[in-house]
Amino acid sequence: MAVGRSICPPEHVVPVGHDEPLLGRYDAARPAEKAAADGGGGNASFVQTCLNGLNALSGVGLLSVPYALSEGGWLSLALLAAVAAICWYTGLLLQRCMAADPADPAVRTYPDIGERAFGRGGRLLVSAFMYAELYLVAIGFLILDGDNLAKLLPGASVSLGPATLAGRRLFVVLVALAVAPTTWLRSLGVLAYVSATGVFASALIVLSVLWAAAVDGVGFSAPGTTALRPTGLPTALGLYTFCYCGHAVFPTLYTSMKEKSRFPKMLAICFVLCTLNYGSMAVLGYLMYGDGVQSQVTLNLPAARLSSRVAIFTTLINPLSKYALVVTPIATAVEDRIGLSGPAVPVAVRTLLVFSTVAVALAVPFFAYLMALVGSLLSVVACMLLPCVCYVRVLGPPRRAAEAAAIVAILALGSLVVVTGTYSSVVQIAHELF
Repeated sequence: MAVGRSICPPEHVVPVGHDEPLLGRYDAARPAEKAAADGGGGNASFVQTCLNGLNALSGVGLLSVPYALSEGGWLSLALLAAVAAICWYTGLLLQRCMAADPADPAVRTYPDIGERAFGRGGRLLVSAFMYAELYLVAIGFLILDGDNLAKLLPGASVSLGPATLAGRRLFVVLVALAVAPTTWLRSLGVLAYVSATGVFASALIVLSVLWAAAVDGVGFSAPGTTALRPTGLPTALGLYTFCYCGHAVFPTLYTSMKEKSRFPKMLAICFVLCTLNYGSMAVLGYLMYGDGVQSQVTLNLPAARLSSRVAIFTTLINPLSKYALVVTPIATAVEDRIGLSGPAVPVAVRTLLVFSTVAVALAVPFFAYLMALVGSLLSVVACMLLPCVCYVRVLGPPRRAAEAAAIVAILALGSLVVVTGTYSSVVQIAHELF
């Protein structure tokens, strides 16, 4: 997510065609100026851009889609397909905003589009949603790894005087201590190579769960399934939307392509393949565990099985490798704002940032509800509402009736999801806390 250096996060995908590794979703590591320079040459091939797009859309949401399906019921699979189609279309709207003035080299990122549409206020608005989303995703990473490590190592505890840390809380703290030093690095090139495993890790998780079901005979004796659960649709919609919130990278992908006219085809391929992956995991996990599926399907797997351990360990890798890349844009913005210099300043800022995410992860240990909140509020705004509003502002009202109807429908649906999904997620989190 790259934007102006002083107020916004850097790009989170580096075009493969520029001798740089693929970065995963939210993998932001460099200032916007350098990212723009890298992407501006248009040297990435169609296949390379497809790989970048797949990596951008492959994230930890994969683990929660079975739970989302259990919340909404089998018929909510139609919503997964609908959300994918909507996010694909709004991705095209962002590309059209950039193509409106090909001679303008300043528009390379999503916040640049916001500034073109609404001035500095538009840039700040887009950046604010990105920062908030990055921060909550970093918290989700800690919760995710804490839950899965507690499953692999049950009964673990540490006593520090009168205080005792055990189970998930212990592992949240340990994971934070492990990743804190990685956040001190100003150059995250080494971590970028680790992040390149994102696409393969997502496929491996699905294959491991499939192996557990087909070969090890895990699951299929759990509670039954539900055709439709209207009360759970807001949560399901929020989780589905979270899976497709890669819009901040789409402008970079477009800028990096040799053949920019093939961007719509590239985007369609990425969305189709990712939807097949997400859909396969949703159906498989829900068939295996029914309405008893947990917020992360890996928590249902028996830890003693090899296939389960492969799935869980693969699940642990991505958050560990991406945490530093997620918090770096926030830390960089804070450092620029306070205006202090010296080697101790970045270390202090980033350490305090890690501690703050630990505090929230310990206070709100509900992965699915947190991701549903991110999807319902931040992702819907960034992936559905803002692209439509920016498109109309930059290019004017649509001339074709079908396009106008589509944009109105997306705005209406997105607004509904923001209200109902955010309310539902907040109520669920509050119910668990109190």
